[in-house]
Amino acid sequence: MKRIIQTVGLLFGATAGAQLYDWMNVGALWTDSTYRTLQLSSGYYMNVGIGALSGVVLASVLAGPIMRGLEQGAQRVSALPTSEMLSGLGGLLGGLALSALLYPAVSGLTGAGLFIPVCMTLFFGYFGLRIGLSKREELTEQFASLMQQRTRPVAVEEGSSYEEHKILDTSVIIDGRIADICKTGFIEGTLVIPEFVLEELQHIADSSDLLKRNRGRRGLDILNKIQKELDVKVLIYEGDMEDGEVDSKLVKLAKVLKGKVVTNDFNLNKVCELQGVSVLNINDLANAVKPVVLPGEEIVVQVIKDGKEHGQGVAYLDDGTMIVVEGGRDYIGTTMEVLVTSVLQTSAGRMIFAKPKLLEKAL
Repeated sequence: MKRIIQTVGLLFGATAGAQLYDWMNVGALWTDSTYRTLQLSSGYYMNVGIGALSGVVLASVLAGPIMRGLEQGAQRVSALPTSEMLSGLGGLLGGLALSALLYPAVSGLTGAGLFIPVCMTLFFGYFGLRIGLSKREELTEQFASLMQQRTRPVAVEEGSSYEEHKILDTSVIIDGRIADICKTGFIEGTLVIPEFVLEELQHIADSSDLLKRNRGRRGLDILNKIQKELDVKVLIYEGDMEDGEVDSKLVKLAKVLKGKVVTNDFNLNKVCELQGVSVLNINDLANAVKPVVLPGEEIVVQVIKDGKEHGQGVAYLDDGTMIVVEGGRDYIGTTMEVLVTSVLQTSAGRMIFAKPKLLEKAL
């Protein structure tokens, strides 16, 4: 790279020396014989040599800072998300194209006007780059919409259904049940795991709190299982939304990809509903597949602890549904038949109220 910079400096300096000599003798350039004499004169070649030497010296001095600047620029560009880099590149190319269209209007300028095309190229290039970066989200949304329009006819021709994006949040990954649901085939389409969700999982896995650390590591293990063991498409979304909380970024990403958020977070569920984003709640699915128990049915349970009210006992079904047994305190540790009296459905789950069948027979 240093050799290249020095070579460019040599050529630029030689050209500048020749141009300077021509400017100094511009009055003598009208005669062909005089022009040939000037070309062959020692003064011309001396200017070229001095310009070339000055260019090499200047390039050697500036080679270090230029190389460091190029290296820093390459590192910054490589750290940018792919969507941001592509939008910036598109804006830059648009600005350069506009500059090329305007170049014929200023190509005939002389003197200090020769710098106008250079300044115009730099200005429009930077202007287009800034516009491209500021419109990143809109360009990403338009590109995703265009891709969807292009893939839909192919899906219809091949008889396959359009695959939606299912965007996983941190809570549903840590929960772990998403892996079992994917294994059964109830989740269709592509699972999207945003990079900012992975960063939050890694932050939790590195926490000093033992419980948080174990939850974060379990979430990473679940993702590894989904990617390697299950027959499901997984997409790691490397882009990032605007600054904000993870939940708000998930909602914005769902709007861009026109997908659905998969979660078990009650608050995120409500935010998605308010902003018109489709959401799949794992807790709602779990409640929907629980066995239906009607008042008057008999079930066998084991009373394991006291209830909140006096004389109550608490039991659980195999799916975790809590059963409050009236007068069941005296039967703690006993497996018995109970008669369902009522069923209460809440946002936290299903609760069943019952009473011992022995008391019913006694009455």
